[in-house]
Amino acid sequence: MRRAYTTLLALCLVLIGALATAGPAQAASETVANGTQFTDGSGSPLHAHGGGVLKVGSYYYWFGEDRNADNTFRSVDAYRSTDLKNWEFRNRVLTRSSDPELAAANIERPKVVYNAATGKFVMWMHKENGTDYSEARAAVAVSDTVDGDYAWQGSFRPLGQHMSRDITVFVDNDGAGYMVSAARENYDLQIYRLTADYTGVASLVADPWHGGHREAPALFKRGGVYFMLTSGATGWSPNQQQYATSTSLAGPWTAMTDVGDSTAYGSQTAYVLPVQGTSGTSYLYLGDRWGNSFGGTVNDSRYVWLPLTFPTATSLSMSWAPEVTVDTAAGTVTGTSATYNTLVARHSGRCADVTSQSLWAGAQIKQYDCNGGGNQKYWFKSVGGGYYQLVVRNSSLCVQENADTVSQENCNATATTQQWSLTTSGSYVNVKARTSGECLDVNGASTANSAAVITYTCNGGTNQQWTRGS
Repeated sequence: MRRAYTTLLALCLVLIGALATAGPAQAASETVANGTQFTDGSGSPLHAHGGGVLKVGSYYYWFGEDRNADNTFRSVDAYRSTDLKNWEFRNRVLTRSSDPELAAANIERPKVVYNAATGKFVMWMHKENGTDYSEARAAVAVSDTVDGDYAWQGSFRPLGQHMSRDITVFVDNDGAGYMVSAARENYDLQIYRLTADYTGVASLVADPWHGGHREAPALFKRGGVYFMLTSGATGWSPNQQQYATSTSLAGPWTAMTDVGDSTAYGSQTAYVLPVQGTSGTSYLYLGDRWGNSFGGTVNDSRYVWLPLTFPTATSLSMSWAPEVTVDTAAGTVTGTSATYNTLVARHSGRCADVTSQSLWAGAQIKQYDCNGGGNQKYWFKSVGGGYYQLVVRNSSLCVQENADTVSQENCNATATTQQWSLTTSGSYVNVKARTSGECLDVNGASTANSAAVITYTCNGGTNQQWTRGS
C-alpha cells in the first residue's frame, strides 16, 4: 500500500512538473470575420488601431492605439494570441502618465521590434502635441519584456530636420533596423536606418517617392524582394492602396502600383504580418476601417484582414473576403469565397437597401433605387438546417428581424432573429424569418423610395417576392 502511494505521488509530481513547463496549446485553424470590431477574451472591444504585430515564442503580440471618448490618446494597448483570433488583453504598455511629455500628447501607429543584441523591445510611434499636427515627430519607448511597461525615451524629428508622421519599423535578415515615415506634410515617404540599439536614427537610406503624397507605410520582405505597401493621404477616408518593390532598401524602387479596389475595401494599411508555419509563410494584410470615416471615433474602428497573394516574385494582389481562415501552425491564410446578391422587390423593382449606406448597427433596411452599392448586396451565408445569415457587403453586419423593423446588427451565429430560409417560386424567392415565420415584406406594398422593409404574415403578395440579382 505504501509503495502504491509513493508511486502515485511520484506520478502526480511528474504531471505537475509537465504542466508547469508546458507552453501554450498548439493553435488550431481559426476563421476571423472581416470588417468588424474584434473583442478580447473578456468580450471587450479590442483597441489595437493603427498597430503592428510582433511574434515572440508561440505568441503573437498586437500593439495599437486606444483612445478616450473624446478621441484623445489614452494608451498603447498590448494583446496576445496564438491563433490570431482569440486575443488576451495584457497591458496598457504606454499611457499618458508614462512621462510628462505624454500628458497632453497624441500617439499614433505604434510598432514594436525586438533587438537581439540588447535584449530590449523597442517601440516606435508618431507623436503630436494633442492639439494639432504641427509637431510631426517620431518617438521611442523601450521595455525589457514584450508586454511590460515601456519607458519613454523621447520624441524628435529624424536627423533633426525631417517631419515624421505615419510610421512603421522593420528588422532585416541581418539584424539591421529600419524606420519608414511620412515626411514633408506627407508628400515624401522616407526610409531610415536605425542605430544599433534601434532607439535612434543613424541615416537616411532613401526617399524614393518624393512628392508622392503617401502615408500608412507597411514594409515587408518576401524572398529577396522588399515590398512597400501604402495608402494615399486622404485623412480618415479610405483610398486606393499602392505598392512598390525593390531588391535593396536603398533602391532603385519601382513606381507605385494599385492593389485592391479603390478604397482598399474600406480600409487603410496598418501592417503586413508574415505568418510562418510548417507549410511555409503567408502574408496577412492588417487594415483599419477608421470609425472617424463613418461618423465615429478611433475606438469605433473596425479591422479588415485580407490574405496577400503574389502572382510573381515582384507583384502582389489583394481581394475581398468576408472571412479569413488562419492556421498559424501551418502558416496558411485563406479568404472565404462569397457571392453577393441584391434583393429586388417584384412589385417596385427597388432594392433592399441599408439606409444612408450606414455602417452602424441598428440601421434600418428600406427599399431604394438599385444602384450597385455595397449597402444593397448580401452574402447568403449558410448556418445549416436550410437557414442563412444575410451579411451586408459594406458593413459586414447581419440582417435581423425585430418587432417592428428589419435592421442590420452585429452578426451572432446563434441568434435565430438573424436566420432566414428561402422558398423559390419561379423566378422569385420568399425570404422567411426563422423566429416569427413571417416573410420579408415592403411595408404597405409601397413602391416609394425609403419604404420600410419589415416582416409580415406570408401572403403571396408581390411585395414579398424578391429577385436575387448580381
